[in-house]
Amino acid sequence: MLLGLLLTFTTNVNASPSVMISSYTLTPSVLMPGDTATLKVIVYNAEATSTQTDQEIANDYISTTTQTSGATIKRIWITTVGDGDNDITPSSYYDDVGLIAPAASIPITFSVNADENITQGWYFPKVKVNLESSSHQDVTYPVAIRVSNATVELIDSKVPSAISMSGSTDITISVVNNFEASVDAVTITSINTNEVDFTPKTYYVGTMTSNEYKDIVFSVTPSTIGNINLSFNVSFKNGNNVHTNTLSIPITIVKTPDVAPVIYNIPKTIAKGESERFRVEVYNAKTESISGVIVTPITDARITPSQYFIGSMDPDDVFSASFDVYTDDLVVGNNYSIAFEVTFKQNENYYQTPTASSSFTIAKPIDASGDRGTTLYTVIIIFVVLIFIYFIYRYRKRRIVR
Repeated sequence: MLLGLLLTFTTNVNASPSVMISSYTLTPSVLMPGDTATLKVIVYNAEATSTQTDQEIANDYISTTTQTSGATIKRIWITTVGDGDNDITPSSYYDDVGLIAPAASIPITFSVNADENITQGWYFPKVKVNLESSSHQDVTYPVAIRVSNATVELIDSKVPSAISMSGSTDITISVVNNFEASVDAVTITSINTNEVDFTPKTYYVGTMTSNEYKDIVFSVTPSTIGNINLSFNVSFKNGNNVHTNTLSIPITIVKTPDVAPVIYNIPKTIAKGESERFRVEVYNAKTESISGVIVTPITDARITPSQYFIGSMDPDDVFSASFDVYTDDLVVGNNYSIAFEVTFKQNENYYQTPTASSSFTIAKPIDASGDRGTTLYTVIIIFVVLIFIYFIYRYRKRRIVR
């Protein structure tokens, strides 16, 4: 009887280090201090095949068994980097991830956070993969994370140092993306106070690429005079992280109107029964056009026209308006006031300027007996004097002839 012989051989066939990080993505791609980002890494098993062959020899018979195996991930995590006080810190790790077959990949997602006071620059936390089998090498892979202090800012591009209480004034605010990547949901919001009102209240810009800027026009309507601050907020998102910045602009609100009537020709005295023409000029000292401009006289006298329609006025325009005042119904010796106000439309709102005023006195009519008598008396005296001179001249001439 032959002695049965039992031998077992085990042969491992492996590619050398095969498990790796094939790629990664960071969202958002650049962090601001305080941001949280999503880091997605792809763990890849580069083995074409991974086989384990077992041979068993018994009674001169060889039995061969071949198995295909992969790599088992025991743990995967990310290291913390920084100065120990202000770091980039992962918020999770994974144990017992499982088997990754040859030529297969597994996506793993981490959350990483940059501290509020972290210094801007490049950071390189390491992704570490601990594999269960000693036949596979563990993985250490650095990933690059950029932290930047650049941000989205507001700039006072076109804001006068003083604006008038009369109507509204347009100002221009620029929003600039100085950040190294695109930002989303950019929104500029005016901060209303008791002293001033803004139109619009909020302006939505949306996505801005790096180094992009945009001009935003706000209409400012003050309600009081004095020194105030015009304040604006800009909010934006870097990934899912919301950031805000504020712009405050000191400005003076003055009473002097930038749209107003100016009286150029009003007599101090008008004879009863007579009419006089009054001339008023309207100027637009605003930096933008206005429309629907109307000059309205205010007086007890009869005046035509009752309103003077100018229409649209561009910046620095000046228009004249003439009015005829009739005194038939006014009382001699009385003093009468007259004022002019201007109404106009700017954007969708209507405004009224302070009035420009003057006064005039009603004198006796020119055909009154006293005035006519005085005039006739003067004419008679002149006539008598001329006749007297004529007779003297004739008398002297006669004597000379004799």
